[in-house]
Amino acid sequence: MLFLFDYFIHKPFLTFPRKRTVLYNYIYILLKYYEKIQNPVLGFCQPHIQSTVSFFSSREILSRIENVILGIVTSLSKDENPVLALPNRSMNVLFIITDLALVVSLFEAQILKIFLVIYKLVQSNSYATKRDIYYNNTQLFGSQKTVDSIVDDISCMLKVPRRSLHVMATSKGLISGDLCYLEEDGTRIDCRSGSAAVAVSSNIGGIRNIVSSAKFVMIVEKDATFQRLLDDDFCAKLSPCIIITGKGVPDVNSRLMVRKLWDTLHIPIFALVDADPHGIEIMCIYKYGSAMSFEAHNLTVPSVMWLGLLPSDLQRLRVPEDALIPLTKRDESKLSSLLKRPYLTSQPDWQKEMELMQQTQVKAEIQSLAAIAPDFLTNIYLPNKLRYGGWDLSPMLPLNGKTSELLKLVAKLKKDRPCNCPA
Repeated sequence: MLFLFDYFIHKPFLTFPRKRTVLYNYIYILLKYYEKIQNPVLGFCQPHIQSTVSFFSSREILSRIENVILGIVTSLSKDENPVLALPNRSMNVLFIITDLALVVSLFEAQILKIFLVIYKLVQSNSYATKRDIYYNNTQLFGSQKTVDSIVDDISCMLKVPRRSLHVMATSKGLISGDLCYLEEDGTRIDCRSGSAAVAVSSNIGGIRNIVSSAKFVMIVEKDATFQRLLDDDFCAKLSPCIIITGKGVPDVNSRLMVRKLWDTLHIPIFALVDADPHGIEIMCIYKYGSAMSFEAHNLTVPSVMWLGLLPSDLQRLRVPEDALIPLTKRDESKLSSLLKRPYLTSQPDWQKEMELMQQTQVKAEIQSLAAIAPDFLTNIYLPNKLRYGGWDLSPMLPLNGKTSELLKLVAKLKKDRPCNCPA
């Protein structure tokens, strides 16, 4: 099989009729051998069915890859155009590639190369990152984005999670709080350092022995806000908690980590995002998933709750007008698109908040709360949201002297300053 992969990748046989005929004869014998020893199923263009299995054996992965390749060479041996089903990852729809010239350039140059890499990784029980694959042949792939897309397409085509292909993505997420666990290699990870965060693991599936007394997990949209919470020692000021950020649009590992914590600890999951369409969409990715719909059951956390920043908070807290930002045309388009998504029909409170944003035509970043008071986010906003928001949590830290002073300041500001947020 590896010989066959290498032949596809390095020999432009389809441009030479004689080589093509010789290869057909070899393939015919090879196919007969495979049919005899394993009777492979070649019907790989069946309608997509969402898998409910999260773990696949190496033998099964190898068999699925072999079946795809054998399907291609079977078509070639019959002098037919190969057919490959590339699922549209945002919908359960199959794109069928049947044009021979397109197949040659697509398979021979890129897809088959990555199939070969994956086959060798699974066979040897070793791992590589998407970046490793790209730098293995930068001229062939052209960009990291090409590798990322093909790996995800192969994952969807084979109906297995990407991690089962032994291909990992370099994590960009950070995590901190009341959490300890063991990596697959036995390394002990302690996330309890108040001033420093830990990089999210690149192999979430290998994490074991999770120990935590956290009362909740808080997803933080942006790294800047996450760092501010660390600097203010947020996790030490409340009951034990865990904070995690995907630094904007989350990578798969950050989403898997949130799901792992939810499955293991069975505690509330909150989201702290900007009061803008982009922040809402990021929160929806954690809760409902993204384009990788076939793996949604492994990546999403349906219980995610929108803690803040809410558009209604801008009015309620009377955030200064100069801290508010007018919606752009792009924002309006994104907001309208979000409101049309079917899953939001089950979130009437979210819909009301988004409709309020449409009405007021303004958005705000979490940092806008600093216009009320420098420590407002960590000492007032979040503690009170968690304490009085109706969540099922143990009592939070009682108000200290500094917090009481800030509450008095906020009350004075509300009394002295009219609401500047458009109605």
